[in-house]
Amino acid sequence: MRARLVLACLALLLTACGGTSPDDDAPTFGGGTAPTAGAGELAAAKKQAHIEACPASDGTAPAGDALPDLTLDCLGGGSPVRLSGLAGTPTIINFWASWCAPCRKELPLLAKAHEAYGDKLRIIGVDFADSAPDAALELAEQSGVTYPLLSDPDSTTKAPLKVIGLPQTVFVDAQGTMVATERVAFRSYADLTAAIEKHLGVSP
Repeated sequence: MRARLVLACLALLLTACGGTSPDDDAPTFGGGTAPTAGAGELAAAKKQAHIEACPASDGTAPAGDALPDLTLDCLGGGSPVRLSGLAGTPTIINFWASWCAPCRKELPLLAKAHEAYGDKLRIIGVDFADSAPDAALELAEQSGVTYPLLSDPDSTTKAPLKVIGLPQTVFVDAQGTMVATERVAFRSYADLTAAIEKHLGVSP
């Protein structure tokens, strides 16, 4: 009798653990692993957010502290970008993701700088280790981001650019040389512009 009771209890437990709810497979804003939007939907989201086309990367960076020779896809569709070919304009490359809480506060600051600096400064965002590109584009739109966005879902830039946390911002001079890396979130627009002035000598 006791054995039957134990078996009945085990059966109930297994049934409870095996149940699913309608929200089990829903992707989270933090980069859930469930399937996300297809290429057409991502392209439409990019267009709705007014994200600019990814830049041409046909420059030649110097040896030494140049960006790594990696090619990243353009988030939402477009021509891939070879990082080592980004030269000619002072550039900041910001690593972020839809699941990164500090990034949500920093992105509007970068969007403001993109408008203020114009052609003096190129800003590129890299959606890093993010399995929810649709959520990333949604966050970009909510943040007012319109500068070009790249995609690195497999973290290929992690080792060569020493990405140890998000957000991270890499400063690249007009010759394509990496001159500095900031691994903290910018908390104010003044902090961001001060860093741009310090590392790249560029002002709005």
